[in-house]
Amino acid sequence: MCAGEAASATRRWLGSAGKARPLQCESISAGARCLRFGGPLNLKPVTVYSGDSSGSRNWLTKSPSKGKVLQILLTNDDGIYAPGLAAMERELRKIADVCVVAPATEQSGVGHSITFLNPLIAREVFEGDRFRGWAVEGSPADCVKLGVFELCKKRPDLVVSGINGGLNAGINVLYSGTVAAAIEGSFFGITSIAVSLEHDEHADFDQAAAMARGVIEQLLTQQRASRQLFNLNFPTSAMKSPKGLRVVPMGVERYGELYIKRQDPKGRNYYWATNDPPPKPTENETDLTALAAGYATLTALDYDMTKFDMLREMHDWEVELPKS
Repeated sequence: MCAGEAASATRRWLGSAGKARPLQCESISAGARCLRFGGPLNLKPVTVYSGDSSGSRNWLTKSPSKGKVLQILLTNDDGIYAPGLAAMERELRKIADVCVVAPATEQSGVGHSITFLNPLIAREVFEGDRFRGWAVEGSPADCVKLGVFELCKKRPDLVVSGINGGLNAGINVLYSGTVAAAIEGSFFGITSIAVSLEHDEHADFDQAAAMARGVIEQLLTQQRASRQLFNLNFPTSAMKSPKGLRVVPMGVERYGELYIKRQDPKGRNYYWATNDPPPKPTENETDLTALAAGYATLTALDYDMTKFDMLREMHDWEVELPKS
């Protein structure tokens, strides 16, 4: 629990249905701020303090008279009409101006692919008479690029990707179009967060969006001078019986490599990936183990894949190009 709070304390908040739900507080570390689900539903737009000309920002909430309204670029990989995107948009509009730029069709598993051999078509999408956003015939990373440089009226202060229908945890982070969109935002010096909810035929995206907004608001209060990249995942069980939020590293255990082999009507073999067997539990807590235990997870990511300890060791190696 956070400092100054009783160990048995339980936080309560009113959900969209007006029912109070008990939610335990989970500390990042001793003495750190608590990250809680939910929070007040009728909040004023969050404002941010703009930093120097390099684009860095201090993520401090300020009164509307002293700052500017937060600008959020919202995207996903499930497509512009996905229910998770709509739920996240509704919640984010309570605290910010939202620019929606999402793929025209589902782009799950495309990773960080971009389109450069073909033109990108972007069309306006309306919900009744209300302009909702842009549908881009490209990848999630394409959407962020276009949103930042062409489609959003103002440069975004924050990029949110999701809510994805299915977890993006462990090694799947490397394949995820949802996470790739957040990484793309981070490329441009914009704090970004990917949000995912475990797959369920009756997924409660509204509840997940309210929880995600609560976490996002708390992240925005952290004083960081440079851009940050986060990955937030919710298990299905957290929608009804939330245990809390774990700040954990991503698991790197490999998923199974079993395929189901079948034949089509013309006798050609085809293979269907199963992801079985699932990764084995580890002694150290990761996003995979925490999610399996019923916790939501928050992970700080980075796109710099340099292995610095190995790089330092390699400076002592005598490796040269072969002589001709």
